Amino acid sequence: MAEQRLAGDRPRKRAHRVRTMRLQVGAYSVETRGALRYDPRDPFYFAATLPWPAFLTLLFGTWIALNAIFAVLYLAVPGSIANARPGAYGDAFFFSVETLATVGYGVFAPVTAYGHLVATMEIFVGIAFNAIATGLMFLRFSRPKPRFVYAQNPIVALVNGTPTLMLRLANGRTSVLTDAHATMSALLFETTQEGQVFRRFHDLKLVRAHLPLFPIAWTLMHELGPDSPLYGMDAHWLRENDLRVFVTLIARDRRLGAVVHDARDYHGRDVRFGVRYADAVVSDKDGNTRADLTLISELEGLEPAE
Repeated sequence: MAEQRLAGDRPRKRAHRVRTMRLQVGAYSVETRGALRYDPRDPFYFAATLPWPAFLTLLFGTWIALNAIFAVLYLAVPGSIANARPGAYGDAFFFSVETLATVGYGVFAPVTAYGHLVATMEIFVGIAFNAIATGLMFLRFSRPKPRFVYAQNPIVALVNGTPTLMLRLANGRTSVLTDAHATMSALLFETTQEGQVFRRFHDLKLVRAHLPLFPIAWTLMHELGPDSPLYGMDAHWLRENDLRVFVTLIARDRRLGAVVHDARDYHGRDVRFGVRYADAVVSDKDGNTRADLTLISELEGLEPAE
């Protein structure tokens, strides 16, 4: 009778190592387990999202590695390259550079069937490598980058008798943005009736969330009325609650013909009460408008620190 294996005696599967990654949104970060920053099955995303120094290092390293491999293949059969010194790795390497780039100077050339075969393989690899490198470089250069200038501190002040959360920002480029949309949300801790604590995003309705033209500056305003999730917010309330305010912007850059977007977050301790933003956009007596973006974060009426 065959020996039966008990269920408890079954070999356990080896546990896979789960890496902990950090998701960063501005200054706000969250540690996540099980998420992949770079998926080896998606090389396009890997190459497109690498920082520029790492991307250029990878590109140059791959180019060197390909030439080094093909140089070894040429040297494997002596006499494959005309005018190359026997056993000279440098001659084989530079012949590989010329072949990979599909550039022929006429000094070195394949002279055997083996040499022609390796050169044909390298030309094919070179065309593919150059096409991929050119496409990735174009993608990274053509990706539109936003240039928004944000005030360092949101403020709470009275506007028409209503306490209002305000944040000033500006277009940091000389081109006029169109069809600009902004959203503001608050991340708060909440406790259910069952005692479970969790975080929840609340939409903060803006007085004006859309601008047809966004040439210079824009002050986002959210009224802290009874319908606001931040109703009754003051300095004491901020000390008792871990508040995060997130702002997102989407606009169209006419010069680029593309949509640009950006996001910024603020901690509750960044909020200032009873102050106003200093004038950053003024008009002279001739009707000329002048903007000083260095004053975007300047506050007036701030009480001196003790």
